[in-house]
Amino acid sequence: MSELAKKRCAPCEGGTKPLPREEVEKYAPETPGWILNENAKSIGREFKFRNFMDAMEFVSQVADIAEGENHHPDIHIFYNRVKLELSTHAIKGLSENDFILAAKINALPSV
Repeated sequence: MSELAKKRCAPCEGGTKPLPREEVEKYAPETPGWILNENAKSIGREFKFRNFMDAMEFVSQVADIAEGENHHPDIHIFYNRVKLELSTHAIKGLSENDFILAAKINALPSV
């Protein structure tokens, strides 16, 4: 388990600056598979499963983690594929919370 996955998300309020691209890129080794969007405002990853029910079980696991961290991804479901997008809406960009949640999702046994 990565060091990020051991951390807890902290409340993030408006007025806090989003992470600059240089700092965001430092998190990449701890969140393999997550792709930075071109404007460095969000990260995303697509997961593929055997069938719809496996995809839904994964979404349920992600929802449990997200609720526990009080930090929620955008979730897109396409039958056996799930695309997750993370960004901190309150600051209109990325915070450490996004990478903490990504690391916790990567640690799920179904990934």
